[in-house]
Amino acid sequence: MKTQIMTFNISNTFEEWANNFDSHREIQAAAGMTPLFRGPHESDPQKVCVVLQIEDEEKVGAFMAENEAAILDSGHLLETTESNTYL
Repeated sequence: MKTQIMTFNISNTFEEWANNFDSHREIQAAAGMTPLFRGPHESDPQKVCVVLQIEDEEKVGAFMAENEAAILDSGHLLETTESNTYL
C-alpha cells in the first residue's frame, strides 16, 4: 500500500464538501482508496487535506477521471490540487 496526501481548495464549506466526499466511500473502496484523514487547514477553511491509503496510483487517476463531474460538484477546485505519494 502507498499513502497519498492531497491538498486542494474548495468553493463551498468544509462540511458540505466532507458530506459529499463521505457519501462516496463505496466507490472509493472499489478504486482501492481508503481515506485515513480529511480536514480543513487550521487558518483557511477552504483549503483541505486528504490522506489516503491507495493500492495503485493508476486506479486513483482513473477514479478521478471517471468521477470528475461529481468531484467538481462537491466543491473541489481541481486546478488547485497538489498530490504526493509515499511508500
